[in-house]
Amino acid sequence: MSDVRSGYYYTKEHEWVTVEENIVTLGITDYAQQSLGDIVFVELPQIDQEVSKDESFGVVESVKAVSDLYCPVSGKVVEVNETLVNSPEIVNTAPFEEGWILKLEVNMSSTELEEMLEEELMDFEAYKNFLEEEE
Repeated sequence: MSDVRSGYYYTKEHEWVTVEENIVTLGITDYAQQSLGDIVFVELPQIDQEVSKDESFGVVESVKAVSDLYCPVSGKVVEVNETLVNSPEIVNTAPFEEGWILKLEVNMSSTELEEMLEEELMDFEAYKNFLEEEE
């Protein structure tokens, strides 16, 4: 069974999102890393790159497959997890902690952002149910 945590928002593409003020942190879920297998490469966007909602901003490559990463919100990249350049396997061992991929600055208030994510993404319970349907 995949590790699903409360306090996160989840996409149907198996990415997770957390919010602190107007900064969104994004990574891939435990289910995604298990499905991909041993991750050997993570393509990261550039700092200050504008990322559009629902568009690909990078890829995760494993021994089994290459998977595009999609952003559930639009914003500007303010930080990327540089550790993944030399140690992409961290996404396998700690997808919710050290395995985060990027941080985006979003041009809306934290309240507006939270409301949008609550409407458009899944919470803990909804994602658990989604995974049960997938399996």
